Amino acid sequence: MIIEKALKKDLEEILELQKLAYQSEAEIYDDYSIPPLTQTLEEIKEDFSFQILLKIVINNKLIGSVRAYRENDTCYIGKLIVHPNSQNKGIGTKLLKEVEIKFNDVKRYELFTGHRSEKNLYLYQKLGYLQFKSEIINENLQLIYLEKKKKIS
Repeated sequence: MIIEKALKKDLEEILELQKLAYQSEAEIYDDYSIPPLTQTLEEIKEDFSFQILLKIVINNKLIGSVRAYRENDTCYIGKLIVHPNSQNKGIGTKLLKEVEIKFNDVKRYELFTGHRSEKNLYLYQKLGYLQFKSEIINENLQLIYLEKKKKIS
């Protein structure tokens, strides 16, 4: 299992995996127009220009990815994806922990997910992320924002 920074040549494959991985989220909310499913190659290239994209590869096959960037003392984490056949095997955990290592000089980490995304909420809370706000997007979707503050030693 290799976790490394994605290269520009990986973006098309990451976008394809993203669209596959987010099908389950679209199902939960009965909304197939969510941004991860409508993102274009140009938009992911824009993300790549200011974010670190990590990928996880097993047997030369891309099975997961996550994006993160730093703004002031916060690392913003987004689009944590794992191939549906590889979920619930600790891969999402490994990707999140790798982000925390890469951005080890920040004071806090922040991410969000939908209110009905129980597996995501469970994972984030298990890793020490706590809800600090929510935002109603529409009658079907409320975003839950979670943060993990760095322990000062």
